Amino acid sequence: MTNKPIQPSQTNAYYVQAVISFGLSLTAMTIAVIYLPAPGWVRAFLGLGLLYLVTSTVTLSKVVRDRQELSVVTTRVDQARLDKLLAEHDPFRVD
Repeated sequence: MTNKPIQPSQTNAYYVQAVISFGLSLTAMTIAVIYLPAPGWVRAFLGLGLLYLVTSTVTLSKVVRDRQELSVVTTRVDQARLDKLLAEHDPFRVD
């Protein structure tokens, strides 16, 4: 049975880019809502919408990550079962 090391699915540069992009977009939208020439209740409503969007985005990314990790684990378990069956199989054995 071969043991494959777990490879990271993303590089550090990709991670840093994603964090910076998220931070910049959140900051820009927050500043835009604060300085919007509209009554306070409109800005508050848009701020709540922004907060809802951010929390739902984080939840969605966690769900996608969990689903991907589950498929990887399932694939590795299935591969281990197949490797075990192949290792125990003797094509020249006569019953």
